[in-house]
Amino acid sequence: MDERKRTKPLEVLSRYKFVLLAAALGAALLLWPTGPGAPEAADSRAPDSGAGAVREMEEAMEAILAEISGVGRVDVMLTLHSGGELVLAEDAALRYSGSAQSPDSYERSTDTVTTAGGVVVRQEICPQYRGALVVCDGGNSDRVRLAVIDAVGALTGLGSDRIAVVKWRDGANAGTAN
Repeated sequence: MDERKRTKPLEVLSRYKFVLLAAALGAALLLWPTGPGAPEAADSRAPDSGAGAVREMEEAMEAILAEISGVGRVDVMLTLHSGGELVLAEDAALRYSGSAQSPDSYERSTDTVTTAGGVVVRQEICPQYRGALVVCDGGNSDRVRLAVIDAVGALTGLGSDRIAVVKWRDGANAGTAN
C-alpha cells in the first residue's frame, strides 16, 4: 500500500503535465513586463505627482547648472504657480428623441479613449513656475549669476525678476548669521 501512495503523485504529475506547464507559462506571462522600461503601475500614462515632477526638474537643473563654469555646488528650489496636466482624448456621443429640427430631449455622453497601452493623451500642459531660488558656490560672481539666471529662465520660462541666485554659505560661517 505504501508503494502505491508514493507512485500516485508521480502518476498525477505525468497525467497533468501539460496543464501544469500551461499554468506555469500563464503565470510567467502575467509577471512579464509589457515592454522596455515598462512601468510598475498598470496605467503607463498616469501623471506624476506634482511634488515628484518638481523634484525631478530641480534635480535635473542642479545637474546641468553644476556644469556651468564657476557654479560649483548648487541647490535649486522651484515653486509652482500651477501644476502640469494631461488632457485626455474623449469620444463624445449625442442621442436625441423626436425630430432632428426640434428634438424633444437629448443626452450627451463622453468616454475616455483607451488603447491596450493605456489612455490616449491629446495634450500635455507643462507646469507653470512661480519662482526659482538657486544657491551655489559662485553666487557672489556677477558672471555666474547671469549665466545661471539665463539657464534657469530658458528651462522654466521665468523672467529674471523671478529667479534669485545667491552664494552658498561658507563652512566657517555656517552657524552665524550675517
